[in-house]
Amino acid sequence: MRCITSTGWCWMLTGPWRRDGAAARWGRLSGRRVGRRPVWRCLTRGGLHRRCGLRGRKALGPSHKRLGCNRAACACRATGRAGVAAPWRLGRGQASGRRGSPWLHGRAVTGRLAGKTAFVTGGAGGIGQAICTRFAAEGAAVTAADPAPWPNAPEGISPIRYDVTDEAGVIAAFDRIAARREALDILVNAAGIEIEKTIEETSLDDWDRIFAINVTGTFLTCRAALPLLRRSAGASVINFGSYDGFIADPGLAAYCATKGAVHALTRAMACDHGPEGIRVNAICPGYVDTPMLQGFFQGAATGGEGGSIGTLRQAVRDVHPLKTYGTPEDIANLALWLASDEARYASGQLWVLDGGLTAQVQQMRL
Repeated sequence: MRCITSTGWCWMLTGPWRRDGAAARWGRLSGRRVGRRPVWRCLTRGGLHRRCGLRGRKALGPSHKRLGCNRAACACRATGRAGVAAPWRLGRGQASGRRGSPWLHGRAVTGRLAGKTAFVTGGAGGIGQAICTRFAAEGAAVTAADPAPWPNAPEGISPIRYDVTDEAGVIAAFDRIAARREALDILVNAAGIEIEKTIEETSLDDWDRIFAINVTGTFLTCRAALPLLRRSAGASVINFGSYDGFIADPGLAAYCATKGAVHALTRAMACDHGPEGIRVNAICPGYVDTPMLQGFFQGAATGGEGGSIGTLRQAVRDVHPLKTYGTPEDIANLALWLASDEARYASGQLWVLDGGLTAQVQQMRL
């Protein structure tokens, strides 16, 4: 489709474009459908796209300079909601005329999760927030479940108080979701903690607590979500393991044990529920720049390991073949693919995302 307005204002309408009085209010609209999906080319005079959206919804976000627009006043941003086509073709008035979609953290937003619903445990944490934000930007209606509050969450994200260890609370949360929605398309179990102790230093309370959150919490959430997941046309469950479920870092005995358990549970669920159209995978990150990693740096620097926090950070970067550690957005990008229909044949797998760390013969001991 092509939108050619005479006023410099572009209003994207769903369905076939009309040439009538209502449409004329926003300028002359004409064009054609390309294949099954419309490809929009906005040619507004002056390149000023101040309002673009779906069914009168105001556009979100700041300027889209990353798309090549040099207009400081431009506030156009596709929300990725159902019915909004992609990709956008930027036309006259744009500095570069570059083809693409709105970007988030340097990645194109294409609406791959438009119309889907997602539930993310640990949604207020570092990785959880990145996943919720990316899913919402891609069009999903996201529930961010976490004991901690998330004030001023972006549009499309509904934070709720949620304790993965409380069986009654877990069941009640999914009962409330079932009362509002027909199905659940995406479940992400990102809640988790780390205890930095050897097995000799680990108390029974420590052991029970980390297993209650990392393993039992995943079990309880998956079990409560299954009735809603079955109603989806193609559900995706994403658990969180770790590269520590394959190899072991010193002083993380209980944590390593929980991640190994999540790996086994992931594969078992993929076998049990694959025939129901439910895909189950696990993301296994290495070092990721989260509050958990910063806590590790702080503990190592003050616990007699030697070195400052700065030198420890650099040592962690240097041990990776890519000479850096990951970001929450790196994990969110993989989660997006696993949640989308593009990964329809991916199930029962443990996806290691560690910058090549475990590809080496020997790991640096930190």
